[in-house]
Amino acid sequence: MEPFVPALVTFFVIIDPIGIAPVFATLTEGTTRRHRIAMAVKSTVIAAMILAGFAYGGAYLLGAMGISLDAFRTAGGILLFMIALDMIFEKRTERREKRTDDYKEKHTAPANDISVFPMAIPMMAGPGAIATIMLYMKGATGDAAAQVSVLGAAGAVLLICLIIFLAVGPIMRLVGDTVAQTIGRILGVILAALAVQLVFDGIANTFLPA
Repeated sequence: MEPFVPALVTFFVIIDPIGIAPVFATLTEGTTRRHRIAMAVKSTVIAAMILAGFAYGGAYLLGAMGISLDAFRTAGGILLFMIALDMIFEKRTERREKRTDDYKEKHTAPANDISVFPMAIPMMAGPGAIATIMLYMKGATGDAAAQVSVLGAAGAVLLICLIIFLAVGPIMRLVGDTVAQTIGRILGVILAALAVQLVFDGIANTFLPA
């Protein structure tokens, strides 16, 4: 459970199931229930495959490029901090709305396949989620239980996404825009703290090795 909880919190904040629910609702507006279910399941499965691929291929990539774990940890912390700032100041929401509007302008048919783009990439398995799973898996090298915990945390958040997508209509009516924005800002502050801790750990391990 020690690696599971922080990984779960980080993935939940990065993927932001509550934040991407309106995007899914908008892109599937006017389609049949069967199509919405198919898009929810397919996008979740594709996102899981992408994250799993980077989880096991990311370490090889770092080694081939000669990048240390602490360097990647620091870079990942900076990236997550930038994402946190976007969440706090609602920049992510603005970009999601723009991507949604652009996509709907180019794809006017009511039953387009949105599972790969934009839902799986970049909404669910975007750069932040990819960097996060690579970072956690690199830190869990040699510990099978820790690796399973990291994968389980990512899988749990994707499962939450699937559940929210399947019930997106009633949930969005219940939550409302104001509550969703408030939750997003709180999660942004939590993510900023986690990001700063990653940077501190990377710098400390580099200049003050044990």
